[in-house]
Amino acid sequence: MSYVGPDFDPPGPRRSRRGPMTVAVAALVPGALVGWLVWQAVGDPGSGGSTSATSTTSADAPGSSSAAPGSASATTRTPSASGTDDGKPPSSTFSGPAAPAASDLPAAAGPLKGKVVVIDPGHNPGNFQHSADINRKVNIGTNWKECDTTGTSTNAGYTEARFTLDVARRLRTLLQQEGATVKFTQDGDRSWGPCVDERARIGNDAHADAVVSIHADGSAAGNRGFHVILPASIHSGTADTRAIVAPSRDLGERIAGNFVRDTGSAPSNYIGGGTGLDVRSDLGGLNLSTVPKVFIECGNMRDSKDAALLTSGAWRQKAARGISEGIVSFLHG
Repeated sequence: MSYVGPDFDPPGPRRSRRGPMTVAVAALVPGALVGWLVWQAVGDPGSGGSTSATSTTSADAPGSSSAAPGSASATTRTPSASGTDDGKPPSSTFSGPAAPAASDLPAAAGPLKGKVVVIDPGHNPGNFQHSADINRKVNIGTNWKECDTTGTSTNAGYTEARFTLDVARRLRTLLQQEGATVKFTQDGDRSWGPCVDERARIGNDAHADAVVSIHADGSAAGNRGFHVILPASIHSGTADTRAIVAPSRDLGERIAGNFVRDTGSAPSNYIGGGTGLDVRSDLGGLNLSTVPKVFIECGNMRDSKDAALLTSGAWRQKAARGISEGIVSFLHG
C-alpha cells in the first residue's frame, strides 16, 4: 500500500478558557498560514521524503549510471516499498534525506524468520552498453554460453530489465514482511550483469532456501501467458542438479498455482502444454545451482495483450504477490 500522507487525530472539544498562551498562538496562526500558502505555491521538490509507488531510480533508465548507495541525484529517487517503476522518468530531484536500501532493512518477525530467499532480476538495464562483457563465454556446467543478454522489451520500448527489477523489488517487500531474509543478484547497483554463473553462485553462497529468477518472454504476437522453468536432472561436467530437481519442481508448481490465482493470467499457450511448467537443461542459472531454484517468465512482452499487463503497476504488484505466496507455501512445507 502506498503511503499517501500523515494520519491526523480528529480535533478535540474546544475549551472556553482563553489564557495568554492561547492569545499568543492565535497571533502566530495568520503568519504561519501565509507561509504555508507561499510554500504550497512554490512547491517542495523534496516532498518525496516519504516514498511513493511512482518514484524511479536511475537503474530503471537504460544507459544511465547507478548512483552510489545512499546518494541522491537528478535521476535517482528513493524506491518505494511496493516497487519503483511506473515507466516514466522522474519529475523532480529527490532532495530529502537518503532512505536505507530495502536490502539493508532488518527482516520482520514472521513465519519465514530464518529463511533466506534470493531473487534474481533477469538481465540488467545497462547490459546493452556492455556488449563485449555480456557476450564473453562462461561455463554453464555442461558447455559454454554467453555471460548474459540484454533481454527483450515491449514494442513500445518497455524493457524486460526494468520489468524484472520492479517486480523483484515488490517481491522483496512482501517476503520481508513475512520475516524472510532477501538477497538480490543485482539491484540496479552495477552497470551490467552479473553473468549467469555468478547469479547461480550468489544463491549457492547464500545457502538460499529458495531462489527465483524473474523474467518476461519475447515470443511472437499471439503467444500469451506465463510459464515457470524447472531444472532438468543433470550430472555432467560441473553441473549436478540431481538433489534440487524435486524441491525445485515443488517450488515451481506452488508459484504457478498462486500466480494464476493472484494475476488471473493463464499458463502459456505456447510452452508447457498448458501446465505452465517447462523443464530445461540449457540455462546456466539452473545447471549450476545447488539450491532449489526456478525461473518465471511472467508473460510475453511482444504480445500486445500481455504487454498491457506487464506495463501495469497494479498487475506487477499482483505478479509479485503470486510469486511471494508460492515461495511462502514452499517454505512452509
